[in-house]
Amino acid sequence: MILKFNKNFKYLIIFILMVRCGNYSFTGASIPDGTESFQVNLFDNNAGNNVGSIFEPGLDTDFTVALQNILENQTNLQMVQSNGDLLYEGEIVEYRVSPMTATADLNAAQNRLSISISVNFKNFKKEDDSFERRFSFYFDFPAEQQLISIKSEAHEIIFERITQDIFNASLAKW
Repeated sequence: MILKFNKNFKYLIIFILMVRCGNYSFTGASIPDGTESFQVNLFDNNAGNNVGSIFEPGLDTDFTVALQNILENQTNLQMVQSNGDLLYEGEIVEYRVSPMTATADLNAAQNRLSISISVNFKNFKKEDDSFERRFSFYFDFPAEQQLISIKSEAHEIIFERITQDIFNASLAKW
C-alpha cells in the first residue's frame, strides 16, 4: 500500500514540475514566454528560376497550408494574418525530377522528386532564435511512372518531412 502511494506520488510530482517549468508542450515545442501567435506568409514559388528546376502551379499555396497546419496541430498558438509573435516566410527554390539509378542499357530505373524551401523564421519574443535556412527532402519513384501519377503522394510525404524539420528547428530546437 505504501509502495503504491509512493509510486503515484512520484508521478504527480513529475507532472507538477513539468507544468510549472514553463511553456512546454507534449509535441516537444519550447515556446518562449509571452508567445501567443504565429504568422505564415505565402511562400513564393520561385523554383522555375533555377536551372534544372521546374515550376509547379499551386505548390506555393499547398506548402503554406501544410506549414500552417503543423503549427496549429502541434502548438497552442493562434494563427494570425499579421503581427504574429512568430513569423514564417520564404520561397520554394527547387522542384526537380532527376534520374537516380540506371538499368543495364543506361535507361533510368528510378527517379527522384526533390523540393527545397528557403525559410526566414523570425521570433519577435526571442530574437536569438530567428534564422534563415534551406530545408529539402525528396521522393523516389519508378522511372516508368509519370510524375503526375505520384505527385499527390510525393508532395504529402515531402511536405510532412520539411514542415516537421521547420517546426523542429524553430520551436523544438532540434
